Amino acid sequence: MLYLVEHFYSIQGEGRYTGVPSLFFRFGGCNMKCEGFGCEELSPDGVKVLGCDTAYAVNKEHFSKNWIPINSAKELLLVLKQYDLPRHVDIVLTGGEPLIYANDPVFVEFLEALHASGHKITFETNASLHVDFEKYPVYKECIFALSVKLSNSDEPLNKRVRGDVIYSIASNAKEAFFKFSIDAESITLGLEEEIESIIVHSPKTLVYCMPLGGSKEEVEANTEPLIEFCKVKGYNFSDRLHIRIWDQNKGV
Repeated sequence: MLYLVEHFYSIQGEGRYTGVPSLFFRFGGCNMKCEGFGCEELSPDGVKVLGCDTAYAVNKEHFSKNWIPINSAKELLLVLKQYDLPRHVDIVLTGGEPLIYANDPVFVEFLEALHASGHKITFETNASLHVDFEKYPVYKECIFALSVKLSNSDEPLNKRVRGDVIYSIASNAKEAFFKFSIDAESITLGLEEEIESIIVHSPKTLVYCMPLGGSKEEVEANTEPLIEFCKVKGYNFSDRLHIRIWDQNKGV
């Protein structure tokens, strides 16, 4: 079953296409928890859930009652008609982890319809799940933001860094770029070598580094140290405009 958590029309807040008007589809479910990020989310049943800044789209146990079950691609395509959109507006698929549905027939049909209509499609993914580019050629027409998780996520190395998957996506996709979430403390704890050990799987792929945080205060606290880190390493700094502007990440 395919689950949609929310959809919203905003600007892309991070990565290579920061500032570009985009229609976001946030899907429910993930193959990771990333409790090391330390963000807390209060669930509808009153439980404080620890995880990333979108724990409400990750934790099925406590949040799935608010997720929308999707049975057909038409249901997803009808979302576009709810907005006054520019023609061929960019579509961003995020989560959770949208690629847990990579082989779902409804999901693939949705992608094919979007591509046929001229939309640019971007996946925001942790780059740990295989994509079958030969069976589903539509993925070759998509852009992938590879948000490979670092050790600050508290996920095991063999789960969060899959060199074969990173190489496959970067080699087959229309476009790909790395996008890392980084806090000030991690910069002092050997982060440089960790990032290099990841990007070696696709050394020509551009690297963007974002300040970690689920609130404006957290993002701002991590911004200046990260800018200095990017200056030293030659990486691209990516702000998180949606959090800096609206101080939240739901619906923006």
